Amino acid sequence: MSNGTGKQHSGDLWVFGYGSLMWRPGFDFIERVPARLIGLHRALCVYSFVHRGTPEAPGLVLGLDRGGMCRGIAFRVAAAAREPTIAYLRGREQVTTVYLETTRRVELEEKERRQVRALCFVVDRSHVQYAGRLTLAECLHHVRQGHGRSGPNRDYVLDAVQSLEALGYRETELHLLAEQLRHQGSGFQVSGIRHQASTGPEP
Repeated sequence: MSNGTGKQHSGDLWVFGYGSLMWRPGFDFIERVPARLIGLHRALCVYSFVHRGTPEAPGLVLGLDRGGMCRGIAFRVAAAAREPTIAYLRGREQVTTVYLETTRRVELEEKERRQVRALCFVVDRSHVQYAGRLTLAECLHHVRQGHGRSGPNRDYVLDAVQSLEALGYRETELHLLAEQLRHQGSGFQVSGIRHQASTGPEP
């Protein structure tokens, strides 16, 4: 995979990664730039029946839900690879059609502050796998039990936090969850802590 720059063509595709695409895009790209999306936020709001869980023991994965702001990674894909990349992403993200495929304006966090239209996968709130807003205790339960085609749910959450930290971001609910996953069996009481919607990094 390439992360070089180069001349942009009108047919190039931008993809906004906010979950596993941040650390494992799985497609070739020309450019990789930190970016922000206004109007949607990242949340563990999707029950995973395939990649990180099963219908009998669902895990939890990230989705873009309404409100707030999300920081992630924007990938630029060459025009020649546009259709194969979209096909790959549909096969990966839409196994159970829990996401709505859409394009949104994102701002690239670079000196020029370019704004581009990027392909995004937004959670479908009408889908049976939409978890809504869960408590931290509920998140812990699902993440601890979750194991699917792509591995343990615990690894997914820790990889997400590590990717955010590499970008200099911190999100309260994900970091609280990661802390508890790293200290399983500590006896820390979480039942009364609410899982708050993310609106971006803490100061």
